[in-house]
Amino acid sequence: MKRFFQLLTVFSLVIACNFAIAQGKAKITFDEMEHNFGSFKESDGVQTTTFKFKNSGDVPLVLSNVRASCGCTTPKWTREPVAPGESGTIDVSYNPQNRPGTFNKTVTVSSNAENATVVLKISGTVAPREKTLAEEYPRTIGNLRVKTNYISFAKLKMGETATQELELVNDTDSPIEVGFRTVPGHLTAKVEPSTIPAHGRGNMIVTYDSKKVDEYGFTSHRIYLSLDGSNDYKNSVGVSATIEEDFSNLTPEQLAKAPVADYKPTEFDFGDMKQGDKKTHTFQLTNNGKSELFVRRVRSSCGCTAVAPSKKVIAPGETAPIEVTFDSRGKRGRQSKSITVITNDPKNPTATLRVSSNVLAD
Repeated sequence: MKRFFQLLTVFSLVIACNFAIAQGKAKITFDEMEHNFGSFKESDGVQTTTFKFKNSGDVPLVLSNVRASCGCTTPKWTREPVAPGESGTIDVSYNPQNRPGTFNKTVTVSSNAENATVVLKISGTVAPREKTLAEEYPRTIGNLRVKTNYISFAKLKMGETATQELELVNDTDSPIEVGFRTVPGHLTAKVEPSTIPAHGRGNMIVTYDSKKVDEYGFTSHRIYLSLDGSNDYKNSVGVSATIEEDFSNLTPEQLAKAPVADYKPTEFDFGDMKQGDKKTHTFQLTNNGKSELFVRRVRSSCGCTAVAPSKKVIAPGETAPIEVTFDSRGKRGRQSKSITVITNDPKNPTATLRVSSNVLAD
C-alpha cells in the first residue's frame, strides 16, 4: 500500500508539471532597465527615451498598465498583445520645465508576465534656464519692477533701529523719478539714485525706528511712493515688524521681582450660536509677580472679535478682567478666534487666548 501511494504521488507531480508546461506563461525581458539622460538644459524641452522589451515566454504578453512616479514623466507603450519571441517598446518622456536640478524617477510596468511588476528608472540633471527680468522681478510698482513689494523686519527689540533695502528696476526706455507721498513717522525712506535711468537699477533704503512706533507686537504700515510726480495710491510698499520688549539686561534679582501674568482660562467655547448673535466671555488676568504688570497691547485676530481689557496696569496680587465679545454675523460653521495679549512679564510676554463656537445657519 505504501508503494502504491508513492507511485501515485510521483504520477500526480508529473501530471502537474505537464499541465504547467502546456498552460505556459509570458515573460517580459528588457534590453535596459535604467536610462540616464545626462545633463541637459531646461530650455531643451521634453526628453524621451525608449525601453525595448521582449516576450521570452510561451503565451502572448499584455501590458495592463505603465505608471510613472510623477506627472513630469509621461509613458507610452505597446498596447496590443506581444506574441512569444516578439518585441515591444515603452517610451518614457521627462518634462524639465520649472524642474531644475537632479532627478530620479521610476516607471512601474504591470503585465500578465510571470514577473508581473517591473520597475524602470530614469535619471539626469537639468541645468536651469536663465530667467527673464519679469520672472526675476515679478512684482510691479508703477513702471518699476521689484522682487517683492513688501519689507519685513521680522523681530525688533523696543528701541532698536534696523535698515533694509529694496531693489528697484526700471525696465522702460525712459528715466523714472522716485519720490514719496507718505512715510509713517517711525520710518525713514530714500531712493538712490532718486532718478532711476532707463533700463537701470536703484535701491529704496528703509530704516525702522521701533522706539518711535510706540506699539508692541505685530505692526504693519505702508509707504506711498510718487513716480514722476504721480499720486497713484497703488504705488506703495508694505512694511512690517514685530516689536518685542527687551528683557536681556534684567539681573537675576530683577527677574525674581518681575510681574507674572496668569490667565484663567486660556480657552473658551461659546458652543452653538445662531448666525448674527453676539456672545461675551470674560478672561481673568492675575499678576502673580512682585511688581506691576503692564498690559502693553491686546489684539484680536479679526474684526469680529472685540476685546476690552479693564486695566493697563495690574498691581501684584490683583486680578483684572479681559472681556471678549464674538460677533457671529457673516460667519458659519466652526469658528476659532485668537486674542493676543502682550505684557511686561519677561517669562511670558506674549500670550494667546482663544474663543470658539459653532455658528448655525438660519
